Amino acid sequence: MNLSLELLGSAHDIPAPEWNRLRRSTYPFLRHDFIAGLEDARCTTAESGWTPMHLCLRDGDRAIAILPAWLKSHSYGEYVFDWSWADAWQRMGLNYYPKLLTAIPFTPATGPRLLHDPGLSEAQLWQTFADLIPGVAQELQLSSWHVLFPEQTAKQALESAGLHTRQQVQFHWFNHDYQDFDDFLDGFASRKRKALRRERRRVAEQGLSVNLRPGSELTGEDWQLFHRFYQMTYAKRSGHGGYLTREFFLEVLPRLGDQVLLALADNGDEAVAGALYFRDDDTLYGRYWGCVQEYDCLHFETCYYQGIEYCIREGLKRFDPGAQGEHKIQRGFEPTITESCHWIAQAELNDAVGKFTRDEQRHIAAYQEEARGLLPFRQAED
Repeated sequence: MNLSLELLGSAHDIPAPEWNRLRRSTYPFLRHDFIAGLEDARCTTAESGWTPMHLCLRDGDRAIAILPAWLKSHSYGEYVFDWSWADAWQRMGLNYYPKLLTAIPFTPATGPRLLHDPGLSEAQLWQTFADLIPGVAQELQLSSWHVLFPEQTAKQALESAGLHTRQQVQFHWFNHDYQDFDDFLDGFASRKRKALRRERRRVAEQGLSVNLRPGSELTGEDWQLFHRFYQMTYAKRSGHGGYLTREFFLEVLPRLGDQVLLALADNGDEAVAGALYFRDDDTLYGRYWGCVQEYDCLHFETCYYQGIEYCIREGLKRFDPGAQGEHKIQRGFEPTITESCHWIAQAELNDAVGKFTRDEQRHIAAYQEEARGLLPFRQAED
């Protein structure tokens, strides 16, 4: 092989057919029209602190692997919090930013992070990139490289290459071959089953109905409406309009077809709330929620119960509703370990990060075990 590494300042530097030829799954967030769409909609730009810097491995002129990545000038929108690391760098008189980030922007969903030819070993490709990253970091004066929410093959290869693994807990729903929603609830303890059914009834009692529709059935008006919901949620939480622009909702998401879905809640006169989902062949991903008015239990119905029913109906095996949210436990979402991998250029700080991640893992394991004890299933109470 005649291997060379090319740094790409845009996903558009690789034609969409060539990019998609290297995709090994239906994971929606690695589609060319998603990654390039974030650039086109001005969500991932130098101005937003997400400068595209995709790494393309070539054999001669042929692209054989692409590692989507960004140069970050801050740590927002990542869901793996490293602000304390940035503070440590500053105290030592060093710059933590820019750093190199391999992740899906604004999306804490575990999945593939590397596109490659099917005949090549993914583990060996990760080792190749791990060997090349230090040279890239030296050339661009980067402090570190971070791979967020990778799959196990990638995580194990990166650990073997010397990267440190950091763990977190998310709450995921798993489809144990349920026939319908009542079949799912049959596994609950009686009191908790009644509480969940009461929540669903409460939505109907307020005159609300919720309809989950795939992208092919959605209109520009639907996307305009949801963009408003999205902005209102971020305005309440943080005083700004969110990371994603109007163009992303109105122009990029419609390109994804039925890999994107909207659950819209209606009071009989107008839509008052909504939740955004993505899907692939076996997993549903819950992303954003917003409303114009607060209603009892509507968030649970729109963001969780509609998703669970969809997974059962479509035969999907897992529902990843996003980061955080311990209230998901009592609704049947199981505490699930997610991981990230970290390479640090500076040796002393690399050792410190390694110790930190090892110590943190013990606390994460204890927290996961404690959270398991709060699950609503009958066996959790035995």
